[in-house]
Amino acid sequence: MAKPKVLFICTANAARSQMAEGLLRAKYGNRYEVFSAGTRQSSVSPRAIMVMQEIGIDISQHRSKYLGEFRDTPIDIVVTVCDRAHELCPVFPYAKKALHRGFRDPHACGGSDDEILSAYRCVRDEIAAWIDTTFAGSMLS
Repeated sequence: MAKPKVLFICTANAARSQMAEGLLRAKYGNRYEVFSAGTRQSSVSPRAIMVMQEIGIDISQHRSKYLGEFRDTPIDIVVTVCDRAHELCPVFPYAKKALHRGFRDPHACGGSDDEILSAYRCVRDEIAAWIDTTFAGSMLS
């Protein structure tokens, strides 16, 4: 039986959706096929790569993808992880289930490098906890 396909969406596909993709794949990749995309294309945040490496998850080979790349891909679960992406893309035509859980943009917190990295870690940990709560059980599979 094919694994359900999950697509995480945020605005630039630079941090939150990339971390969510890496976390879900690392934690439950045996149960889900995981992707991420943005309402616009950017580049993967070096800080996101760094804080994911801190917990043993390598997203350094990820690339930022535009949502249009998945236009003809049947997706089972679409998850918007930022409020702006949810506003721009509230419905994904082929999705069987749509979820929204907005996480703050860690890059927008400002401050020193240490403060920004701390924000990335906090968002990473919030996403990880939400993924455990949402995807660990069988309600979505």
